Amino acid sequence: SYIFITDASSYDQVENPDQFYQAAMAFGNFQNLLADYPADTLFETIEGFHDTKARFEVFKRAVETDIKSRAAGVKKEIQFVLDHEDVACCFSNLQAKGEIPLRVTHNDTKLNNIMIDNKTGKAICVIDLDTVMPGLAVNDFGDAIRFGASTGAEDEKDLPSMNLFDLFTKGFIEGCNGKLTKREMELLPMGAKVMTFECGMRFLTDYLQGDTYFKIHREEHNLDRCRTQFKLVSDMEKKWGQMHEIVKKYM
Repeated sequence: SYIFITDASSYDQVENPDQFYQAAMAFGNFQNLLADYPADTLFETIEGFHDTKARFEVFKRAVETDIKSRAAGVKKEIQFVLDHEDVACCFSNLQAKGEIPLRVTHNDTKLNNIMIDNKTGKAICVIDLDTVMPGLAVNDFGDAIRFGASTGAEDEKDLPSMNLFDLFTKGFIEGCNGKLTKREMELLPMGAKVMTFECGMRFLTDYLQGDTYFKIHREEHNLDRCRTQFKLVSDMEKKWGQMHEIVKKYM
């Protein structure tokens, strides 16, 4: 029905910083509006979609079976994943301890899933709701950062902009309007790291399995994608303190 929303557009990439801020406000408001909805009553439209711990196990099996005999050429990338097992297990472990709540999540928090008013430049609404299901607010935040705070495509080499991270964090927390817990806000940087790591791990898994899931346009396309995501993870690790300081500024 969003085609009937007149005088509004969606954008595939950030053309000006305010668009990213508006997207953050909209996705934050999505959390605000649905904060009291019983998330556990929703159907899981894609089972285990952001179960990073389970995806880590799938990755290990892909390495072990090595059906396309590609593992030998990507030892560095495989080791990167194995060295980040703590990242893969982080949110599953915190959920098990009851430290972070299950929420209604969008699960596709890209800029192009926000309708922006052509005249005012303000976000009107969130669209593309087919992936709405139970999940973690920190993952919705993190996937938006993974996709939007990098100035390049998924298979390019550009690193995330801290200015855009700052803008999105500000907008998201404002949009949530106090509905996030203190622990959730503290974990926002980890959300960005986990989602970026998970995406890179999925690209590498698919490469090892023969490129059966993600569409590719050239040989080693998934490998390029994976390397870009891992480069983003490494860059986040270098800026980890700065990311946490930005979050604290808006808590």
